[in-house]
Amino acid sequence: MSAADETGAAPLRVCAVVPTYENPLTVGAVVAALRPHVEAVIVVDDASGPEGRAACAALADPAGVVVVHRPQNGGKGAAVKTGLAEAQTRGFTHALQVDADGQHALERAPAFIEAARERPDALVLGYPEYDTTVPAVRLSARRITTFWVDLETGKGTITDAMVGFRVYPVERTLAVGARGDRMDFDVEIAVRMARAGVPVVNLPVGVRYLAEEEGGVSHFKVFGDNLRLGLMHARICSAASMRWCLRKLRIVR
Repeated sequence: MSAADETGAAPLRVCAVVPTYENPLTVGAVVAALRPHVEAVIVVDDASGPEGRAACAALADPAGVVVVHRPQNGGKGAAVKTGLAEAQTRGFTHALQVDADGQHALERAPAFIEAARERPDALVLGYPEYDTTVPAVRLSARRITTFWVDLETGKGTITDAMVGFRVYPVERTLAVGARGDRMDFDVEIAVRMARAGVPVVNLPVGVRYLAEEEGGVSHFKVFGDNLRLGLMHARICSAASMRWCLRKLRIVR
């Protein structure tokens, strides 16, 4: 995986970043499925309780599984940022972010990594192919988010900004400086990278919602996270409007 390509370009070094909070029933299977496809899996435990923490700790393996325990819960975005910083420290150029809840078709990992190899400058985003387990409320929420994302990035640039299955070019992702630390992060980082000129590749990934007994759990706060998403879109749109006005006034280029 680490050999230089025929053009002499710097080799891609790909890891996986798995943010997790209270996923003791699913995180192990996610890591096991990803391990054959990447140099290392970085598991970021966002201050889970005893059972979740123990499940993560048991995965640590010097041969390729790094477990980072955050001292306090900061949210999914904070956990992903921690994982990306760890990836950069370890010299990885790209990170496959996968949620730890087992919702995604993990057999799609090779296709996403191959897309990153073909376009190492790009952000590779998954868009969902749902089965019958998807709640209707999730579909409605996605339509609203898609409206705002299309407004901010141009229709068709990003097929879906919410799916937690994607490949980040690590250095460019960290340079964007996304503010969101919770569920708003996935949307914000995708929008900000697209607006910064990072090419976007959209690929399908199957998504199914697990039953509670399978480990299915949602940490999405209907009021709080929707409010954060709304404020995030307001900040981006307001900043874009201000820049447009300043350009029209020839104050900035």
